[in-house]
Amino acid sequence: MPRPTPRPRAQTRASRPGPPFNAPTARRLRAALRMTPDQVAQHLRSSYALHQVTPDLVSAWERGVATPTAPELTALARVLWCSPAELVGRPRNLREHRVARGLAAEDVSRAVGHEFLAYVRMEEDNRWRGTERQTALLADLLELTLPDLVTVTGEEARLAELLRAAVDGRPQASVRPVGRIVPLDRRLLEDALRELHRSYGELRRGSDDIGAAGTTATTGAAGDAGDPGRDFLDRIVEVFWATVQSRTG
Repeated sequence: MPRPTPRPRAQTRASRPGPPFNAPTARRLRAALRMTPDQVAQHLRSSYALHQVTPDLVSAWERGVATPTAPELTALARVLWCSPAELVGRPRNLREHRVARGLAAEDVSRAVGHEFLAYVRMEEDNRWRGTERQTALLADLLELTLPDLVTVTGEEARLAELLRAAVDGRPQASVRPVGRIVPLDRRLLEDALRELHRSYGELRRGSDDIGAAGTTATTGAAGDAGDPGRDFLDRIVEVFWATVQSRTG
């Protein structure tokens, strides 16, 4: 009995959702070129063999109800005379950063000196695992900021855990472990962690004051307004980067 033919791996990857798409920018660029969705679709079909693209699909991209795949986005950028990065929202992982720069996976793996299939697995796992030199080459090639680099190396969850421990305990004890993930000046890290600790303490004290005053039926209404301390902890990485930026910029 013949074995079933396995589905090609490349086809599986091509069918994955594309990176976050900047629909208003795509619509604005098309209008500036005085092109219709039909003309854009025609160019994508004839010049880039994207036969599945119809005028209705182009319109769906521009309305934000559909997202182009990575190959579609790269071809669309060429049709609209812009870089892929202009059509991408904030990249969320290694693959999206690569697509935003208009690079193929082969280009990146070659440039950083990594074996191609190993690099593809990193994109699929959403976690970069390279040497220090390869990481530096990757950051330069993809123009990664330090927050971007922490995200693509898969360290953001660990950073959030350490930051929550710092604001709820002794910030000084977290300086070294945070510094292993975020290679910043030690004094800058100390100042940023102390600032986070102070801000979180003020939010907690404010919540305690509200709770102490809520001895009537209005307590439930105050509680429904949300917990600022919990929100702070949920956004701790974002708040940390904003604090660092305020002290360096």
